[in-house]
Amino acid sequence: MMRCGRKLLAVLLCALPVSVVSVVSVVSVVSATSAASAAGTGTVDTAAPRAIIQQTADEVIAALQKKDISLAKRRSEIEAIALKRFDFLTTAKLVLKRHWRRLSKQQRKEFVEEFRLYLASTYGGRLQRYQQQTVKILGQRVEPRGDVTVHTRIVGGSSDGVAVDYRLRLRDGRWRIIDVIIEGISLVSNFRSQFAEVLSHGGPEELLRRLHEKNAATNARSEAGSTAGG
Repeated sequence: MMRCGRKLLAVLLCALPVSVVSVVSVVSVVSATSAASAAGTGTVDTAAPRAIIQQTADEVIAALQKKDISLAKRRSEIEAIALKRFDFLTTAKLVLKRHWRRLSKQQRKEFVEEFRLYLASTYGGRLQRYQQQTVKILGQRVEPRGDVTVHTRIVGGSSDGVAVDYRLRLRDGRWRIIDVIIEGISLVSNFRSQFAEVLSHGGPEELLRRLHEKNAATNARSEAGSTAGG
């Protein structure tokens, strides 16, 4: 099973030396009423994150199974799901950890934007290949800070049986994803390792340059594919 999980990671984030990514990533809006209720009682509403994951998983699968749209359009739809539902600011801070303080205010803004585009495009570009999988939700667990981890398993296709955990955080009245763990391998931890290496050799400027180049190359390929598809 570990071999299957690592194979899936390598396919979905082949742009990175270390394999990481989510098959179906999830986050959405929770009503202010639910958020206030949870805060007021001192309890965490685990039903909301679980429902959000199921809802978004269904949304992604529906986009993957559309037969009458181009690959570029399908990819665009999946990217849109990611752009709306990741907490990119929190994830960016978790990924950079202590290095976040090294970035100027402007560099932080640029990093979050480039990181946001990079994750969304990678997610959309790789996930569009998967059309036969479904997601089974196994349960959820309350974490420190009131985060909630929802445990799922991929059913069907070459990734059948792969365990995927989603960690969500409630911020500004919204449950959004901050980490994905596939077969025990954390998205945040792996990006942290890769980016730390770049930062240690070239600093924030080099990291921003590399991310910008990757995004520009991905955008060029996407535009070429859209033109070819008519």
